[in-house]
Amino acid sequence: MFRSESAKGIIKALGLVFGDIGTSPIYTVTVAFLILPKTPDNIMGVMSLIIWTMSILVSLQYVVLAMRLSIRGEGGTIVLREILSSLLRENKKKAFVAMLSIIGISLLMGDGVITPAISILSAVEGIALIPGFENISRMFIVLLAGVIAIVLFSIQSRGTEKVAFAFGPITLVWFLALIVFGIVSIMEFPGVLAAFNPWLGIRFLMTSGWKGFIVLGEIFLCATGGEALYADMGHLGAKPIRQAWIGVFMALSLNYLGQGAFLMNHPDAKNILFEMVLHYAGSLYIPFLLLSIAATIIASQAMISGTFSIVYQAIATRIMPAFKVNYTSAELKSQIYIPSVNWFLLMAVLFIMIEFGESSRLAAAYGLAVTGTMTITGIMMVWIFHHRKMPFLTLLSFLVTCINVLYLSANFYKIPHGGYWSLVLGSLPFAIILIYTKGQKRLYKAMKFRPFEKFIREFNETYASVQKIKGSALFLIRDAEMIPAYITQTMFSHGIIYEDNVFLSVVVRSDPYGVIGYYKEDIANGLRSFEIQIGYMEVVSAEDVIRQAGIEERAIYYGHEDISTRNPVWKIFSLIKRILPTFIKFYEFPSAKMHGVVTKVEI
Repeated sequence: MFRSESAKGIIKALGLVFGDIGTSPIYTVTVAFLILPKTPDNIMGVMSLIIWTMSILVSLQYVVLAMRLSIRGEGGTIVLREILSSLLRENKKKAFVAMLSIIGISLLMGDGVITPAISILSAVEGIALIPGFENISRMFIVLLAGVIAIVLFSIQSRGTEKVAFAFGPITLVWFLALIVFGIVSIMEFPGVLAAFNPWLGIRFLMTSGWKGFIVLGEIFLCATGGEALYADMGHLGAKPIRQAWIGVFMALSLNYLGQGAFLMNHPDAKNILFEMVLHYAGSLYIPFLLLSIAATIIASQAMISGTFSIVYQAIATRIMPAFKVNYTSAELKSQIYIPSVNWFLLMAVLFIMIEFGESSRLAAAYGLAVTGTMTITGIMMVWIFHHRKMPFLTLLSFLVTCINVLYLSANFYKIPHGGYWSLVLGSLPFAIILIYTKGQKRLYKAMKFRPFEKFIREFNETYASVQKIKGSALFLIRDAEMIPAYITQTMFSHGIIYEDNVFLSVVVRSDPYGVIGYYKEDIANGLRSFEIQIGYMEVVSAEDVIRQAGIEERAIYYGHEDISTRNPVWKIFSLIKRILPTFIKFYEFPSAKMHGVVTKVEI
């Protein structure tokens, strides 16, 4: 039974976690040799660097180090921010950590656009090797890749749990195919196994000069998707991901070495993986091509679901506005679909495919954002292990971060060659986060709050003297110490006071899971306080929590700010507030009972 459950966990991890890094062999070696002559020394040096890049940036950084850092088993950039913030006392340092996490989130989202574009495009390009299709037009390949992307993004609204069960087995077959073709090729040139010696990679960097340094930016592509091991830890658990990575690392290493061996004997090869398969098993080429397209679709699906999860976390922790969220599964509330994010990703993916036209050109834009994210992860790990007084882990994290910086600097070369697109794409969520968080603070300062003591005196007098409405009413509030104008306006100006008035606040906790709804102490006769505490990864219906507490309200009141401003930045903030859903919809309060009270605010 234990072995069966362990095997299921590993297969599930293959489909949900390793799709991106698992499809990297389609293009990594090919683009690495676009600017390098295919000499034996160069081939062995690149193979060695690929093996040790995966060993250091994936195995060491994520499997050994990052996966030690979690909150109730959850990992990711936001988790690192929460852990580090809890260890720091100075507000300036906490603000710096918050900014680091915002940059990391934005880079991940920006790079998320390029992942499906390069994966699907590189797989579809294999059609050109089918006999009779050698002269297929570039436009047709881009069109076919675009159609696949459109279909993939179009089915997101229907939910993915119905087909997710097939992801693991398909990815398992993909990795087995990589192993088989890798071993077959290695048997023709077993000397390529010497690439496990790190000295070959170091010697390559020492002797190839500036060109070798630039190639690091392409070699790094073998590690893209490695961050998913840590980010998806909460969904599957650390153990099955670690177990699956052992097999994945072996499969990737054998296939990369097989491509190196193939290059030794066929230095004229261009689309190396597909040409290797065609050479050794021509009759199986089309099935392998279809399998590779399926694998890239799975990798893209994991990226889409991961982006939805990142955006949801950002909304829950109130660093992004409340985009409309749909729940695609009655059984699994974690199965979410965010329409605006989905269609933005699709438009961006199609644009990137058309703009670059082929995977080798797109590789020039890929990797910059991922190295930035990995570097930020490294910096946070060093900081956390240092504060926890773990000198050995601090040293290891520091060395890994230095290597990340090396790869990041090599990727700077990509900026004028298309790499700027990952920065442009990442700048949109970054700008939204900054404008929204700064705007919320500015709005909060501009609002006219009634001090608690003054409000209570006025409430007691009014409650004792006016005719009260029968039943209960909820008033949404952030902090009971400062009473927003909409409440005083509703109760005192409009005379709307119920027999039972409840201040309701929603508090997002620093840990990822858990939902608690409870009454706090009574504030006054006829006025109580109820708090809902939720983990930042919980997908929760506030109405369910309210009903479980036995509350049967007649109405729910909330404030709606009508923002007036001349500042162009705050006008953007006002537009965001106006066109996007409120937190009322995000937390699924009963819409039929909602009453929004408008308050004019100038910022």
